[in-house]
Amino acid sequence: MTTRGIRRKKSYLAEIKVAVIGAPGVGKSALTVRFLTKRYIGEYDHQAENRHKYEIMIDGEAVLCEIWDTCPKIEENADCIQTALADAIQWADGLLLVYSITNRDSFNYIRKAKEDLPSDSMPVALVGNKVDMVHLRQVCTDEGEILAKDFECKFFEISAAEHVYQVAEAFHDLCREVIAAKRKSKQSFIDKIDRMLSGSRTYNRGKSDSISPKD
Repeated sequence: MTTRGIRRKKSYLAEIKVAVIGAPGVGKSALTVRFLTKRYIGEYDHQAENRHKYEIMIDGEAVLCEIWDTCPKIEENADCIQTALADAIQWADGLLLVYSITNRDSFNYIRKAKEDLPSDSMPVALVGNKVDMVHLRQVCTDEGEILAKDFECKFFEISAAEHVYQVAEAFHDLCREVIAAKRKSKQSFIDKIDRMLSGSRTYNRGKSDSISPKD
């Protein structure tokens, strides 16, 4: 993915953080690398979490995107996994929730993760990976669509092994939602400050009138 022509403006780029969350073996790293490099690599070192920071283009706008490819380990207990999940949710601006259509437990992992999401509901996208292995399917499309409705988010069934455009679409759509949420939050803050300043000016003006000398 080229970053030519936008490096000089890095300090002015919008910055967003996306955490890729899912059970071990669902293809989080494969999806992330496919998005960032358009390449597919089937085997990864899953001993450590990986963070990638790339300059990408979203609707013609340069964005500095940091992606945290989380890596829960099979041998970890439930408390450790929940703590790691909470850390990722606190760090991220948006979440790409990934399960494998060939693994029912990975779907249940994502369904359980919903309980840890903040009440104000940050931008989320739900991805069912490994549709190239449909003969091993354990989670039907309807179940993914229903869960996406529970999350109130977009739903994608894709294959990191075979799809380039569809993987990019999932990430881009989530990044758009993050950018829109950040702009809305910023505008709300500006409006709040404006109201505070307006109220202060009104108060000061009224106070000044009350102590002005009378004829």
